[in-house]
Formats: sequence, structure tokens, C-alpha cells
Amino acid sequence: MARRRFPRPSMVMLPNGFTLGNLFFGIYAIVSASRGDHMLAGWCIVLGGFCDAIDGRIARATNSGSPFGEELDSLVDAISFGLAPALMIYFAELNKSKWDWLFVFFYVACAVMRLARFNVEQAGEETKSAYFTGLPSPAAGGTLATYYWFSQTPLYHDLFAGWPWETILRWLMLTLSFLMISSVPYRAWPRFSFRTIEGTLGILLLFSSIVALFVMPQAFFFPVGVSYVVLGIVMALLRGAFDLPSPLSAEGHPEALPTHTEDHRS
Repeated sequence: MARRRFPRPSMVMLPNGFTLGNLFFGIYAIVSASRGDHMLAGWCIVLGGFCDAIDGRIARATNSGSPFGEELDSLVDAISFGLAPALMIYFAELNKSKWDWLFVFFYVACAVMRLARFNVEQAGEETKSAYFTGLPSPAAGGTLATYYWFSQTPLYHDLFAGWPWETILRWLMLTLSFLMISSVPYRAWPRFSFRTIEGTLGILLLFSSIVALFVMPQAFFFPVGVSYVVLGIVMALLRGAFDLPSPLSAEGHPEALPTHTEDHRS
């Protein structure tokens, strides 16, 4: 009879360490935004997203996933991609009215409900679906968190500076909130592999994002985030207009859980 191998304690703590790193950056993003350092706050959310993207991969690679890690990941995501980005926008743009904090509440409430729904529907099982049900919280949080970056670019000042951004951001927060708890399918990041075209594209997208992170982060991430959000809405409308089946129902599972963010390390 083969003896079952268990991961070493150090391997168990490694993915949890990255999850707590995500929490560290989320908390420091709030602190930085409250001090008026919105550029640093944006970097904290981006770095937190990096930690969130690899903790699940490390857990699977080391066979150290656990229910504790899954719950810890959800709680941390609620702070790093729910509370922190909402407070960043509030401190940067929406603190001029005494009622704007309600947008923060509504966004965070939807982020928390999305993560709770995710855990219930996943039920601790990894799936191979290529789609998320609703907008992933890291995508929503990253879009909000990088708005201030974009607002400091020449492109913004040349083309968008005259827009009513206080109103636009309120509607953006509401839209992201509803999309997180919606059933709109959102394409997940492809699995990394040189064996398939999709996997190769995933690798190219990853390296392109890393290059953009160092070359032009301020002008890159917010437009890409908004494009991802809009693409999901457009594709859902086209499926409804042409009576096409949802990719979620076609794959036979209510949630999309590839090996990256929001997989909660099953």
C-alpha cells in the first residue's frame, strides 16, 4: 500500500504567505490613499493582485491547498479588491459630498457578496471552466485602483480632462458593483502552455502586461480594465440578441475557476 505524502509545513505556509502579502498591500493602499499618495496606493493594489494571482498556483504546485487557505483568500480579496479600491476612489475624487461614502458601501457590499457566492458555488472544487460568472473582484478593483494613474497621463489631459469624472466614477462604481454579482460571463486568463494557441496567447499576454507595468503603467491598466468590463457586457448583449447559449451553461458549471485569481486554491 502506497504511503500518502503530505506537504511539508513550510510548503503549506508559502501560499498563505503570498495571500497575507496581498492583505499587506491592500491595507497599505488604504493608508497611502488616506495620506493623499494615490500613486503609491495604485501600486499597492497592483502588487496585491500579483500576490493573489500566484498564491493558488503555488498551492497546487506544492499540493498544499486547504479549506483554510480558501477562506483566507476570500477574506483578503474582500479587503484588497473591495474596500481598498473603493476608499482610494473616495479619497481621490468622491469626498466632496457627504453622501458619496454610500458608493463605497455599495461597492464593497457587492464585492463581499460576490466572494461569498463564489465560495458557495465552488464548494471547494477546482474546475476547468474558461469563464467567470460575473466580473471578478480583482478586475473590478484593479480598474478602480488605476484610475488615478490614468488621470495623470498626457492622454487623459489631452482627450478626457473635460469630462465630468466625479459623475462618471460614481456610475463606474455602480456598474462594477452590479457586474460582480451578475451572471454575465467574463473570460478568464488562459492557462499557460506552449502546446495550445490559447495557452501561448496567455503567456504572451502575461509578458506584455509585465512589460507594460514597467514601461507605461499609468496609461495601460485603466483603459485595459475598462475594455475588459465593456467587452463582457457587449458579448452578453450579442448572445442575447442572437439567442446564443451562455458559455457558462455550455460548460455545465456555474463558476469559472482556472488557475489564477479568485480560484481560492482548491
